[in-house]
Amino acid sequence: MGRNLFAEMNKNVSEFVVTDNIQLNYNNFLIKLQPSFIMEQIVPGQFVNILINDSKSTFLRRPFSIFDIDYKQNILSILVKIAGEGSKKLTGVKVGEKLDMIFPLGNGFTSAAENEQILLVGGGVGIAPLLFLARESRAAGAEVNILLGARSSNDHILLDEFVQYGPVHLTTDDGSLGTKGLIVQHEIFNNHHKFSRIYCCGPDPMMHAVAKKARILQVSCEVSLENMMACGFGVCLCCVTPTKQGNQCVCTDGPVFNIEQLKW
Repeated sequence: MGRNLFAEMNKNVSEFVVTDNIQLNYNNFLIKLQPSFIMEQIVPGQFVNILINDSKSTFLRRPFSIFDIDYKQNILSILVKIAGEGSKKLTGVKVGEKLDMIFPLGNGFTSAAENEQILLVGGGVGIAPLLFLARESRAAGAEVNILLGARSSNDHILLDEFVQYGPVHLTTDDGSLGTKGLIVQHEIFNNHHKFSRIYCCGPDPMMHAVAKKARILQVSCEVSLENMMACGFGVCLCCVTPTKQGNQCVCTDGPVFNIEQLKW
């Protein structure tokens, strides 16, 4: 059924050089970063914590899922949505600037086996850890299906990247692209679609709804939680979430959890 891909790696505090900062739409940016050393193998679902430079009101590091890794070019990419002063400041970085980052952090997704049928579900900026997962799963021989939801067609981004790894299904709240309605209303959740795993990231209500669907379909489901993760080491306790094993830190015990671990 696959194995957990979280590797016991040293956590590095390093400066990454900005090689590109691409504005995708009105509030989403793709930032590409390169370290001075060769990156080791990183796991889909892990994240980085970034120090926001020159921000008088942003004292804590900000966590961002690793969107993709280009090992040939030695480049790590993150997806940044403007949600406050810290993220807005980050989207203004220039090519050549350096960012102070702690990486790689957290536990990643469980790998899919060869020929396994899997479904990746992302809502809004929750697509951030799923492209890397799609690529690695496809490389492992899994059959990848992708379901992405957004408010409108203007909020769907980087679709050309996802279609490289499997069929992409879309929903929008207003019906301007794909199926109109909530992501869990998509027909892919009907019984005739046979998936052995569902992987999900997005707004909390959406993940709860997907988890409910997975239980009805009796499909294993992993979710990537988006709690505030200031330190990344389980010290500040900002990101504690209740589980069946007691309260756990999302930054060290997650951010990826199987839904059967959670009190959902």
